[in-house]
Amino acid sequence: MFQIMVAEDDRSTARLMQALLSHAGYQVVPAENGVKALEILDRHHIDLIVMDIMMPEMDGYALTELLRKNGNTIPILMLTAKQLPADKCRGFLAGTDDYMTKPVEEEEFLLRIKALLRRAGIVNDHRLRIGKVTLDYDSLSVSREGEIQTLPPKEFYLLYKLLSYPGKIFTRIQLMDEIWGMETETADTTVNVHINRLRKRFDHFPEFEITAIRGIGYKAVIK
Repeated sequence: MFQIMVAEDDRSTARLMQALLSHAGYQVVPAENGVKALEILDRHHIDLIVMDIMMPEMDGYALTELLRKNGNTIPILMLTAKQLPADKCRGFLAGTDDYMTKPVEEEEFLLRIKALLRRAGIVNDHRLRIGKVTLDYDSLSVSREGEIQTLPPKEFYLLYKLLSYPGKIFTRIQLMDEIWGMETETADTTVNVHINRLRKRFDHFPEFEITAIRGIGYKAVIK
């Protein structure tokens, strides 16, 4: 499931954004200001940020500039009441990828989210294809040349996340936060158990493998 951060200090706007994104199938990670957003980004993988400009402690301009100066290329959509051309120019100069003014039209908002994910190379049609293998997010299934396997949800989400970012190393804590939830009390060793199950299921697939990075976590390797 794709992780979208909503950095917004206005509670009613934040709730609306969270409801829209959750209904569209995204997992929402809230942050009430720029400082909190940075703390979350340090320990949690995020696919895209929807951020307000006027936030306490660190505003959207400063947060975007800081991320870009540090080489972070995460897609950013600024969502703000600031409508002047100068405000938009400042947003794009800071490094935002897109800019919308409040109130937003819901369908356009979701289409822009999809477009940003697509530009970032993230599959967002709920299907992921690797060679002859297809992962179908809606049915939790993996198919290859007529062979179809329906996976338990946690196994599927884990495989989908790894294969969506081939070569990227995910720590066990990151995977626990994203697949099981940040508040889970499940031990991170459960990630090892699920990874071992996935390896056994797909050890005959020539398209990919899941590699352990000792002391860190796991990554998917496309062959």
